Amino acid sequence: MTRSFRTIGLGALAAVALAVAGCGGGGSDEKSTSSTPGGKKAPLNGAKKGGTLSVVSQADFVDIDCGKAYYQYDYMLCYATQRPLYSYAPGDPNNVQPDMAADKPEISPDGKTVTIKIRTGVKFSPPVNREVTSKDVKYAIERMFFSSVNNGYAGSYMGDIVGAKTGAKPGTKIEGIETPDDQTIVIKLKKGTGAVVAQALSLPGSAPVPEDYAAKYDAKAQSTYKNFVVSTGPYMIQQDAQGKAIGYKAGKTTTVVRNPNWDAKTDRKPAPLDGFTFKSGNDPAVAAKQIYQGTAQVSGDFAPLPPDIKAGLTQYKGQLNLNPNGAFRYVAMNTSKKPFNNVDIRRAVIAAFDRKAIQLSRGGDTIGDVASHFLPPGIPGFEEAGGQKGPSLDYLANERGDMAVAQKYMKAAGFPSGKYNGPEITMIGVNTGTGKKAAQVTQAQFEKVGFKVNLKLVTQDSMYSKFCQIPKSGYDVCPNVAWGKDFNDPQSLLDVPFNGENIIQEGNSNHALFDDPEINQAMDKAKLIVDLQERAQAWGKIDTQLMEKGAAIPWLWDKQPNINSKDVNAVLNEFTSNWDLNYTGLK
Repeated sequence: MTRSFRTIGLGALAAVALAVAGCGGGGSDEKSTSSTPGGKKAPLNGAKKGGTLSVVSQADFVDIDCGKAYYQYDYMLCYATQRPLYSYAPGDPNNVQPDMAADKPEISPDGKTVTIKIRTGVKFSPPVNREVTSKDVKYAIERMFFSSVNNGYAGSYMGDIVGAKTGAKPGTKIEGIETPDDQTIVIKLKKGTGAVVAQALSLPGSAPVPEDYAAKYDAKAQSTYKNFVVSTGPYMIQQDAQGKAIGYKAGKTTTVVRNPNWDAKTDRKPAPLDGFTFKSGNDPAVAAKQIYQGTAQVSGDFAPLPPDIKAGLTQYKGQLNLNPNGAFRYVAMNTSKKPFNNVDIRRAVIAAFDRKAIQLSRGGDTIGDVASHFLPPGIPGFEEAGGQKGPSLDYLANERGDMAVAQKYMKAAGFPSGKYNGPEITMIGVNTGTGKKAAQVTQAQFEKVGFKVNLKLVTQDSMYSKFCQIPKSGYDVCPNVAWGKDFNDPQSLLDVPFNGENIIQEGNSNHALFDDPEINQAMDKAKLIVDLQERAQAWGKIDTQLMEKGAAIPWLWDKQPNINSKDVNAVLNEFTSNWDLNYTGLK
């Protein structure tokens, strides 16, 4: 699961040094403008107002309920249709800016209280229509902890809120979230993690949700709010008069239209388009060609194949964007059961694994560097974990794999021949494009050390929603999962995917089901460190410990490819590594 997000340093946020963007946008001119962080108006490369954009994708959304969404492609929709408390503008990925919030958060000196003021004049889309209040933000945060919603990051980043508990009964109130008036939210914490909580409020789950409208949908065993979701952003999923999301057709299309209640005076985003249509189920090679040649417009969730990357660098210059997104790709082995609950078997597989081969299947050096550990370049803790070379471990020394080292660890695991001869394992891969190639390369690596592999190929969204996010689905290996930063801090790269305390039964992002008490405890301590250098050292050490225990097989530090046709003013949000639909328009 990929999220590619960036914010200012934790120490700066702890000192309440959030940048504040000027409000505005839109205007009456034919050419759209946006508010830059400095407050000046800047033309959006000739984008005009109006028109409908086509976004083509291989996969569908995993979830269009933005309080539950935790997948990068879902965020492309969420940041256009919802207003979280804070968000990021294109061209300024290091500075989080107030969105639904009216100003920067106030964090108490002990880090145990966070206070936020919200804007006035922001209304929910039909059929709710009323103005947003602080109680709607309170409910949005509370519902992330409901068993019917099961948000994937709430427990990790907001679990210290007084009274918060994951898996809570729908409707459960959190005493540590107070709303003294309609524009104020006060969050009380058990520990001094206010800076982390404040950063997490830039994620879509902090976008307001009206309890008087949504509670009946959240009360079900699995919330059905996504079928009736209302918006606060410039756009909304097309609805009927009762609020049903008729624009969402799972696995096919999602039609997004203007939110008639959106007021440009309350927002910094220009939102030049009339709407857009997401089209899923596209073959990556066909989709890339269509976009380059202008019969489609922008890419959604698919990775162009290596020949299409090359075409973008040569034949279609200016239509391919490669953005270092602070993410890593990896192979997740299910460490909760045999055979991968044995650390020496995991080390053997890592030793044999040709990480260069799987990188080449995706596009080689152009698409990112071969990874030797988890924290990617540019993230604090990267150098402390060994930098480009990584930790000094014999099973990581050769990126092309070393069978002699693999056999050593397999023998230590109890296989005298140096090869595994146990039961068949089940591997869940993607059925098209680079995901399929990665699965096939991974299958070959496991077979080198004796595994019999039952490779099941499914759609990208199904790989997550039906298998790799569901512990009880029984998978053994997920070969092409990815993790990107939720903010520019090492905790956002390592905590959710490798802390055993964050394992949940649905929407789970700890795909390796890795649960090591020593590392869990080290993470809990590292979360409380405010000094940036000490924090980088602590999380760098945790990264090394994860590699020592073979938590997973990292194989790429990503550069995300996005492509666009010539008739589109495609604006990249470097924070999300997606096209920003609040700024993108037609030429």
